[in-house]
Amino acid sequence: MTTRTLAVAVLLALSAQAAEQRGDKSMALSLTSPAFTQGGEIPPQYTCEGKDVSPALQWSGAPEKTRSFALIVDDPDAPDPKAPKMTWVHWVLYDLPAGAKGLPEASKALPDGARDGLNDWKRTGYGGPCPPIGRHRYYFKLYALDAALADLRKPTKAQLEKAMEGHVLAKAELMGTYEKKKR
Repeated sequence: MTTRTLAVAVLLALSAQAAEQRGDKSMALSLTSPAFTQGGEIPPQYTCEGKDVSPALQWSGAPEKTRSFALIVDDPDAPDPKAPKMTWVHWVLYDLPAGAKGLPEASKALPDGARDGLNDWKRTGYGGPCPPIGRHRYYFKLYALDAALADLRKPTKAQLEKAMEGHVLAKAELMGTYEKKKR
């Protein structure tokens, strides 16, 4: 974990803690997928070895003051889980509507108002797991925010995290793994 990543994680945790102290009482935000379980293997159709489409995602338990959601999908094991050198970003979404309860499989058309950020392929949209070596972990991170973030003009993960500072009410994570079948 880089110093910057650690600093952002601390800021996001403090933001969520501040929201809790402001009295945002609700059940815990949760994120699930019908495609895979927490810590389970991501099916090949959601990877570069399949259709490379996004899995369906479902969430519940958003704090009552939620005004929007953001979603970041990344892989902290790049390029090799035995010697990771970077976190590879697979998907960046923000301004998902507060009333949203999930995203369908193969999400291309986003809910009204939702916006794409840039992944590490320098394009918008979902890019599925395609690890060069070994079994990697893929984190789907959902943030409930107390504000819409307006047009950040296709932000990177770092730019989105900066814009979210002070606005995170709750966070949920779903982690899946994948290792290429074909070599």
